Amino acid sequence: MSFQIGDRVIAEYKTGVYYGEVVEMSSSMKAAVRILAVKDHPTQGDLHNPMDPSVAFFHQRRALSHQEIALMPIATIRPYAGEVPDYQVSLKRALLAQIDKLSDMEAWARRSLQELDQLSKEYFPPSN
Repeated sequence: MSFQIGDRVIAEYKTGVYYGEVVEMSSSMKAAVRILAVKDHPTQGDLHNPMDPSVAFFHQRRALSHQEIALMPIATIRPYAGEVPDYQVSLKRALLAQIDKLSDMEAWARRSLQELDQLSKEYFPPSN
């Protein structure tokens, strides 16, 4: 796909997704994108060991800043024609969505552990 300077885009950078504007085509493979808003907050932790809280270095990933320019592979960029939300509003919404998702996973894991505990008791009843 070909982009022009000034095109509005949705772009993925590392594990975050952003609304942005193309400011430079550095090559046929990469474009410099100015961050206008946050669509999806970056994922926390070690990407090579997902869902493992016990890794040697648990990465804290911040969202890219408003107006920050990041060099992104063209393959991670797609056109965007909608309205771009306010940066602060989008950052808060993305952060809360990530927190809600993880809270739901935590609740699901607790409930799953309860069910597995019950199954364990059924599978392996105590001997009399």
